[in-house]
Amino acid sequence: MKRNRTDEISSQRESRERERFYRKNAEFFQLIDKIRLWPARGGILHGIRSMEFHGTTARITTFCGESFVVRNSRNSRAARWLRNKWCGCKCRACGIPDWKIAKYSKTHMNQSWGSDLADRGK
Repeated sequence: MKRNRTDEISSQRESRERERFYRKNAEFFQLIDKIRLWPARGGILHGIRSMEFHGTTARITTFCGESFVVRNSRNSRAARWLRNKWCGCKCRACGIPDWKIAKYSKTHMNQSWGSDLADRGK
């Protein structure tokens, strides 16, 4: 059976949307910097525009204009919500694209396998 061009394009698109694995105990700031999403207390995901690091704290600014200071804690509410994917919807004001939500939904956190996001070259 002959494959047409649309089958090839869809198979290439599926291969790009691969699953990603990160360690559960990865540094929280590195995980947020990689994912670029912030879970609000109301269960809404916000897109991160910028992060300014100040020791064990960071100032996060979202695309909807919110700005707040967070601490580097692996046991924090935000870290748990990101690892367990407890957020229900995305912020309309931030304008997070659908491909980013799909990429986040294919991301898995594992205790013993995956990238620990350590700065290897620095």
